[in-house]
Amino acid sequence: MTIAPVVRTVEVKAPPARAFALFAGEMGRWWPRGKTIGAKPHAAIVVEPHEGGRWYERDEEGTETPWGKVLVWDPPERLVLGWQIEKSFRYDAAMLTEVELAFAALPEGGTRVTLEHRNLERYGEDAPRIAGLVGPGWGDILGFFATLADN
Repeated sequence: MTIAPVVRTVEVKAPPARAFALFAGEMGRWWPRGKTIGAKPHAAIVVEPHEGGRWYERDEEGTETPWGKVLVWDPPERLVLGWQIEKSFRYDAAMLTEVELAFAALPEGGTRVTLEHRNLERYGEDAPRIAGLVGPGWGDILGFFATLADN
């Protein structure tokens, strides 16, 4: 079974370096609280700034919930995150789909941010359902990001 990647795009006022820094370095500021996989709302979402780095959330008590890992760290143009969240939206080290972010400068200023979530067929028979959930979800997430990147 082949499932098309989920692709979402947003344009923001911030230049590419700032957009990349906000997306990867300040995810906890713009990601909506209570919309993560941890048991409690996040206090921080961390993307460690190097290939092989961890991607996780931390709640106010310091409990960490992993999401995945950094596959490519190439600021300010490209970030690829390994999404290791299984069909019930829990972390699974054996599961891996990819979320690629491209940050392209716009001629009139600002940045086009393109998100591609691929390898969804790895969810097997649940792939269409997962694609139907993450598609709108990533659109919403990019909207929250854009609100911060535009200010």
